[in-house]
Amino acid sequence: MSPLIPAYSPLLLLSFAVFSANASNWLYLAKLSSVGSISEEETCDKLKGLIQRQVQICKRNVEVMDSVRRGAQLAIEECQYQFRNRRWNCSTLDTLPVFGKVVSQGTREAAFVYALSSASVAFAVTRACSSGELEKCGCDRTVHGVSPEGFQWSGCSDNIAYGVAFSQSFVDVRERSKGASSSRALMNLHNNEAGRKAILNNMRVECKCHGVSGSCEVKTCWKAMPPFRKVGNVLKEKFDGATEVEQKKVGSTKVLVPKNAQFKPHTDEDLVYLDSSPDFCEHDLKNGVLGTAGRQCNKTSKAIDGCELMCCGRGFHTEEVEVVERCSCKFHWCCFVKCKQCRKLVEMHTCR
Repeated sequence: MSPLIPAYSPLLLLSFAVFSANASNWLYLAKLSSVGSISEEETCDKLKGLIQRQVQICKRNVEVMDSVRRGAQLAIEECQYQFRNRRWNCSTLDTLPVFGKVVSQGTREAAFVYALSSASVAFAVTRACSSGELEKCGCDRTVHGVSPEGFQWSGCSDNIAYGVAFSQSFVDVRERSKGASSSRALMNLHNNEAGRKAILNNMRVECKCHGVSGSCEVKTCWKAMPPFRKVGNVLKEKFDGATEVEQKKVGSTKVLVPKNAQFKPHTDEDLVYLDSSPDFCEHDLKNGVLGTAGRQCNKTSKAIDGCELMCCGRGFHTEEVEVVERCSCKFHWCCFVKCKQCRKLVEMHTCR
């Protein structure tokens, strides 16, 4: 008798795919300004976008959840900054997922969003630890003594280990659930970790000098996270050089390998994606694409923010608009700056 092979229904297989594709639904926390502080366990059940295991994590770590929400807001803000001049500019919706169906596909845009959002949770939670907001964590006490360079470790080193561990448990929980071993789940997990490494690999040493008249007779130093803008810049570079991958079985393990065998294998710090991106030119609600009609463009630029590329060859409108700027600013003793308001006409170009 041949061994029994479990037959998964198309509906069940689809549920696995949707399960992993919508793993960023927790970003909806950024939209919940009306909830106020997340300080009671009962609030966790009302938070839209969380799966049951995330609700359980919320109840066990209620004091951390305001930091998670700040992380979600930080991710959206940084995404919109990094993609401000691209056809897809991280526009958000008031529905799930907040970035629309763009992140439900295995594109490089989805890779960037997953990496950035996992990094933002690690960053926000670590910052809350260092500022004394959380009882469960504080400064990193493993950093102490005298460094090989001769300075004294002191001050409050950022407890990045705690922030990363919380990000792994909260953000990765969907993919690590039973049955979620699809290529998309592997893609998400890889990019989540790449996002956290963008912080870990860019930790820096900050120091303060002590001595007479500011001399540096004694120097105390601590480890600090990079500014989140630096993390965003690093991940944007990784986005530009992301690797298209496919799933392959090596022994009994499923792994992601470059789709083009001539490409060198990606590292843990690189972003990976499965599907080609749409061109984002036309309004396509089915795929969550808003299109570029009405977007402002740069008439003189040859880059993606230029009118030719941004408008996808459809042409653009030009109009003169009046802008108000501060001008003729003067410093008055003591101590304020007074400016006039100047009006001028400028040309504004928008895609047809």
